[in-house]
Amino acid sequence: MTAAILAALAILFAMFAGFWTDWLWYRSVDYTSVYRTQMLTRATMFAIFGLLMAVAVGFNIWLAHRLRPPLSAMSMEQQNLDRYRMSIAPFKKWVVLAVSVVIGLIAGGSASSQWRTWLQWINGESFGVTDPQFNRDVAFFAFDYPFYRFLLGFGFAVVVLSTLAAALTHYLYGGIRLTTPGSRITSSATGHLSVLVGLFVALKSVAYWFDRYGLALKSGDFRDNEGWTGLRYVDANAYLPAKTILAIIAAICAVLFFATLWRRGWQLPVIGLGLMVLSAVLIGGVYPALVQQFQVKPNEQAKETPYIQKHMESTTQAYDIADAQVEDYSGTSEADAEELRNSVSETASIRLLDPSVVSPAFQQIQQVRGYYQFSPTLDVDRYSIDESERDTVVGLREMNVNNAPERNWINDHFRYTHGFGMVAASGTDIQSNGQPDFLERDLPPEGDLGDYEPRVYFGEYTTQYSIVGGPQQEIDYAGEDGEVEYSYSGDAGVNLDNYFNRAAYALTLGEPQILYSGAIGEGSRILYNRTPKERVEAVAPWLTIDGDPYPAVVDGRIQWIVDAYTTTNGYPYSSRTTLGDVTETSLTENQGEVIAQENNVNYIRNSVKATVDAYSGEVVLYEWDTEDPVLKTWRSAFPGTVLDREEISDELLDHLRYPQDLFKVQRDLLQRYHVDNAGQFYSGSERWAVPDDPTHQGQSVPPYYLSMRMPDQDEQVFSLTTTFTPLNRDTLAAYMAVEADARSDDYGTMRILTLPSNTTVWGPQQVQSRFNSDPEIAESINLLSRGDSEVEYGNLLTVPLEGGLLYVEPVYVRGAGTNYPLLRRVLVTYGERTAFEDTLEDALDVVFGVTESGEDPEETPPPEEGEEEQPPDGEATLQEAIAEAQQAWEDSEQALQDGDWEAFGEAQARLEEALAQMEDQDPARNEEEETPPDEEGSPDANS
Repeated sequence: MTAAILAALAILFAMFAGFWTDWLWYRSVDYTSVYRTQMLTRATMFAIFGLLMAVAVGFNIWLAHRLRPPLSAMSMEQQNLDRYRMSIAPFKKWVVLAVSVVIGLIAGGSASSQWRTWLQWINGESFGVTDPQFNRDVAFFAFDYPFYRFLLGFGFAVVVLSTLAAALTHYLYGGIRLTTPGSRITSSATGHLSVLVGLFVALKSVAYWFDRYGLALKSGDFRDNEGWTGLRYVDANAYLPAKTILAIIAAICAVLFFATLWRRGWQLPVIGLGLMVLSAVLIGGVYPALVQQFQVKPNEQAKETPYIQKHMESTTQAYDIADAQVEDYSGTSEADAEELRNSVSETASIRLLDPSVVSPAFQQIQQVRGYYQFSPTLDVDRYSIDESERDTVVGLREMNVNNAPERNWINDHFRYTHGFGMVAASGTDIQSNGQPDFLERDLPPEGDLGDYEPRVYFGEYTTQYSIVGGPQQEIDYAGEDGEVEYSYSGDAGVNLDNYFNRAAYALTLGEPQILYSGAIGEGSRILYNRTPKERVEAVAPWLTIDGDPYPAVVDGRIQWIVDAYTTTNGYPYSSRTTLGDVTETSLTENQGEVIAQENNVNYIRNSVKATVDAYSGEVVLYEWDTEDPVLKTWRSAFPGTVLDREEISDELLDHLRYPQDLFKVQRDLLQRYHVDNAGQFYSGSERWAVPDDPTHQGQSVPPYYLSMRMPDQDEQVFSLTTTFTPLNRDTLAAYMAVEADARSDDYGTMRILTLPSNTTVWGPQQVQSRFNSDPEIAESINLLSRGDSEVEYGNLLTVPLEGGLLYVEPVYVRGAGTNYPLLRRVLVTYGERTAFEDTLEDALDVVFGVTESGEDPEETPPPEEGEEEQPPDGEATLQEAIAEAQQAWEDSEQALQDGDWEAFGEAQARLEEALAQMEDQDPARNEEEETPPDEEGSPDANS
């Protein structure tokens, strides 16, 4: 008995532990109201619908037993059933109760998963927009219709299960006889089952009526558009009246079934049911097919035009692209070379530092210790440096325990607990040796970002739990005198100050050492659910989270900024989008992608900006879209969880930006929905495509953040940009930029420059092909990639410039021995001219054929008579370069032995620079470069 009691207590504690640890976590982040509302809603729905199902099934079993015939027929069938009746006779009540409870538990569990549907229905806010067919508010389709369909589905389940249970009971007790001669069913069983069937048919009548509204949400494939949603001609003129007629027929049929209570017999109900089935085939199937074949197909465009227009208008409203500003752009410039050259700096701050390429450089130069890591794709932000705002590439030095010197439970969870410091580099400025120009660097951090709490306990790659704040000290950072220790002093996480909590976590995490380890004591706290996505998703399970949280220093703290979306799948006529598909680009493998509760949506808004403190783990949700009815609905359901927009501080506002994933969804829709009229949409002649990334074949080009000025703007604005090509062509069709600076009154304004369809302005793929096919550039690339060096192309940026398009692409070299990319050259093209130079300024001078002073570089005057021509400033002799290379090699070897990675990186950079100087001073190479071409004009084969 004692063992049984202990086993039962252990099972109950195991069931309770998960609930208890979840409650403790929500309490630690001060969002217990979310957990409480969610649990109470689920429990209420479980109880209500589970009880309804159990009572309905139990009542019908009881009623069928009550209506059993007093005497069973004398037949072999009934004699066989007598054995079963006798065996369950002593336990009839318990059998009925058990069957009802089991079915009720299953139904309650299924119903509890619809807690979001219930909360949206009970708290639904008006959209203020009506659908074009039924003139109902969109809220009916987004919030009410899903709940009514759930109730219908539950009603069908109740009736079907009750009918099966009643029929089985009638059969068991002789009300239904399958092989007995004479009447096969008693009048009592007939009346009972006919009522249940009548209820089913009545529900079918209601379902037909609601199917009418479902037509506005019906998805299908139309003109190669798999996301098409809404009514078309055949729906409005055939299916819609058919559903109404079928609803009336089903209602009449249900009345005939109910009438069997007074007029025993199945003749009329069966005839009515047959007519209903026949009507469903003829009216609901054959007639629409005939309309489609003989009315629509012969003149499809004219018939479908009104419905295409409704679909286009609803889609652009639902995805917030209706107000995109579209203007024509020539693609060619009439400006002279000097004007073009001088306007570059006014038009854009061209970012040469590609966040998807330079992470290894951050890792090699700023990692400091092997157990730190940076994101494979860094983030672009803005910081005010020396009273001017700069585009900045940033990354956090996060902890990677997989590279800890020694792996064990204490090291993994107590010692190596957090990262340390932000690293930032200018997006537009590069050091002469090709390294990033760091604005914030080293340990402890120093630079232009000011004083802030540098410890990173919560990050994108902090995926395991840590126990901090107790007797066991943590590794803080590596200082000049070795590793500095630290003990967490924040209030994040859950206290492990009692054995009950410790036992609960030992059980839920599957780690018994938590229960008895001496490393846990007074002040110990357990941190888990540590990534920004996990934390925001947990406190706001009704939000869809952007795939790219990014860090920023705000008010002396490192804050993860997380964009979050409200979505619905119930916006009538609006095209459906699969978020995971349209947000995939060449960077999502490293950067992540949308994590969607409702992955297939047809309405989306960036309604919430969230922050997660990298030290304390505090999660704050801010309202961003003040007009979004979906957010208003969820704020009613979870009051107090989302702060008003006015609560956003000015310093936080400086770092908010237009989210990439929303932009990807919108640009995907704009490939089709940029046109003005239904005729163009139907023909598809103006369809666009998002081009493939020229350097990552098979993946679409990602959007790029860039401070730039569009033709109608007076000054540069932080923007998110992309290009479009005509469908199945590589020329440029359009260029789009959305104002991404949250401080701007024009935030979110989309500007689209459309190029003439009769011109052939180069697209990204063609520009890259031109780079690759240029003989001089190809020769230079071959020289850069000689030996074990590898050439990596950076982001191909596109900038509208005085009527034309300027393309800029940084070229990195991952040299032998360095294993990280250094910027070595810059590719630039404008119109028909292309340059491949050491710096952006040099490349622009070559492309536009002028120096900064307006002189042609090829016409620089020779030195005066008697004046010796001086070598360029800073040029070393070959012997000096060799000596410098030798010294740099020795320094790098010594740094490698000392484990000083910063000194190693600097020495390797000096070695690269010296080797480049040796290359420039190599007489043999210079002779080769001066070798004249052969008679056919091609370079000599020996060169």
